[in-house]
Amino acid sequence: MTGKSESRVRTGARASSVGVALLVAFCFGVELAQAQAIMRTPTISVPSRTPTVSPNITPRVSPNIAARAVSVGRGPRTMASIPTTSRIRPTTPVLPHARYSPNLYPACTAAYRSADGECLAQPNAGGEGTGKSGKKSTGKGRGNNTPVVLTSRSFAGEFVAEIDGALSTAEADELARRHGLTRLASENFPLIGATFGLFRIADGRPYETVRREFAADGSVRSLQPNFRYVLQDQKSSAATEGDPAQYALAKLRLPQAHTLAHGANVTIAVIDSGIDARHPELANSIADNFDALGSAEGPHVHGTGIAGAIAAHARLMGSAPEARIIAIRAFGGANGGAESSSYIILRSLNYAAEHGAQIVNMSFAGPKDAVIERAIAATAARGLVLIAAAGNAGAKSPPLYPAANPNVIAVSATDRQDRLFAASNRGNYIAVAAPGVDIFLPAPDGKYQVTSGTSFSAAYVSGVAALLLERNHALKPEALRMTLVKTARDLGSPGRDDLFGDGQADAFAAVMAVPADSATPVAAASGTTKREDAPKRRDEPGIRAIEQPSLSSAEDKSAVSQADRPAAR
Repeated sequence: MTGKSESRVRTGARASSVGVALLVAFCFGVELAQAQAIMRTPTISVPSRTPTVSPNITPRVSPNIAARAVSVGRGPRTMASIPTTSRIRPTTPVLPHARYSPNLYPACTAAYRSADGECLAQPNAGGEGTGKSGKKSTGKGRGNNTPVVLTSRSFAGEFVAEIDGALSTAEADELARRHGLTRLASENFPLIGATFGLFRIADGRPYETVRREFAADGSVRSLQPNFRYVLQDQKSSAATEGDPAQYALAKLRLPQAHTLAHGANVTIAVIDSGIDARHPELANSIADNFDALGSAEGPHVHGTGIAGAIAAHARLMGSAPEARIIAIRAFGGANGGAESSSYIILRSLNYAAEHGAQIVNMSFAGPKDAVIERAIAATAARGLVLIAAAGNAGAKSPPLYPAANPNVIAVSATDRQDRLFAASNRGNYIAVAAPGVDIFLPAPDGKYQVTSGTSFSAAYVSGVAALLLERNHALKPEALRMTLVKTARDLGSPGRDDLFGDGQADAFAAVMAVPADSATPVAAASGTTKREDAPKRRDEPGIRAIEQPSLSSAEDKSAVSQADRPAAR
């Protein structure tokens, strides 16, 4: 009996222990579940960054079409047979920006990407700007631990430094030698009231070490990399013969606009590659030349095409055929990959502002650049109209500059069917769109080309801006911008969007909205093609509102009653 009693006691004790455990689990069940959820490895669904190709999306430009110069004979014109489809061969997936803007934006993981999409400094395996990530070195000093952003988006080992303007050339050279640098160039820039120099590391020391030491010198006011800029056209491997129709003229309603203005007595600075001033399409259009590179290169296909989109007036027709062009060479194209730098773009903007330009066309793109942002602000403060290509880096690209600068009119590209160019950048900084796919333009040596890119969209809009300034030279930049966006033809979803901005530019409606006298421009003139069902989005965050600015000055606001009166040329 005693043994059985002890057994029952032990069994009861076990049951009591189990009961207590169940009671504790029941009471704290919720808390235990929450802790388990916190500690559980999360399942993260990350969308693939590899672009997909859908047959329902705007087709890419045929490789048999664009960007190669071809001779056009004077005999009977025949239309070349252009294939409408091409077989897509499997290739290694690449990001859109890697295809259209090489070496501009390297691929980087979320841990190294800022809120606006910029790639931040991260370790580099080779230190040569390849964009391939490598393991962090340990115990080996700084070595090749160079930020990708500095080697792929800028010129390796180069600095643009604002220095003491009182330094002589010899003193600037001595400043460079003290820090193991070579002074490549330096000059005063009246545009921004400062002296800048271009320096290169001469002794092979790590970039960051030199940067810190150089920036700490009392003669250095500011310091940054010498950023890289790339022309925004789409390369193609084959040319096409014939004379494709200039569909852009009808899309922009340029023939109607040319009954009122041709861009006469308006000067446009084209900061680009070399322009063929002897091409028949550009006869008497080039008023001035400046080679910011100091090179001996000949004309280039991109610069000549940009000038043609603006001022062609022989077999072709530009958007402002009587405009004067200041041809500023800032991009070298000897090897087919035209590119420029912060220092050269600064020289170019300074020249444009100092030599009477009223409009500056910038058909190139690059990263956000403190020196160029400063120069653009100063240029805008002088009353110049700044227009830039949105960029050809595609939907996933972060904003490209100078287009994303608030002082600049950013232009995206459309095709013959008013669809967005597949490679065109998007963003709330886009002001308007214009044709930029399969554009027929002049090329060096009297030849012609068919090419694509937001570069040419920006050039068309620069010409339209010249038409507005011919109508009224007192038109201020913000009033000109307002006129362009308020008279644009809405595309895509109703209202403003990140693809087309306020819509496709309408040259005729814009010119009609600007009276030939000094009256305030009419933003919604008769003939505008703005959609009535477009919702108002002016107050949305991130959208640059275009308010009604003054045209020129207080005394220039008379004769408002004449706003709708068309003026004879």
